[in-house]
Amino acid sequence: MSMKAVVHTNSNGDITVHMQGGLDYNTGVPFREELEMLTKENPTSTITLDMDSLDFVGSSGIGLFVETIISLNKLKAQIRLANVKTEFLRVFKLYDFDALSSLIQQFDDDDTEKLNIKFGNRRKTFQN
Repeated sequence: MSMKAVVHTNSNGDITVHMQGGLDYNTGVPFREELEMLTKENPTSTITLDMDSLDFVGSSGIGLFVETIISLNKLKAQIRLANVKTEFLRVFKLYDFDALSSLIQQFDDDDTEKLNIKFGNRRKTFQN
């Protein structure tokens, strides 16, 4: 199983890492090293790990992944998760529910849930 990570930086300096393939122990160790280096080189950037194209997460890989995120966030890194699939959330819960809570709580102040109320319920979105 292999994993590919494509890194994009936006104009604000925030970084998005698009994870593709599978995450197991063999791919998790190099990913951890790269993520640690990325956070050291960009200490003020928010790093978002986009898990949309991640197809497989092994139990040893997810353990290492969760430990990495927790340790980097303790060092004041700003790591966020995006597009986490339901099956991976279940694996997170199996690994350590408290770790899951600390990872997901970063989205508590996310306003996207209110967008439907603000924009979606309008009958007319423009005027002729």
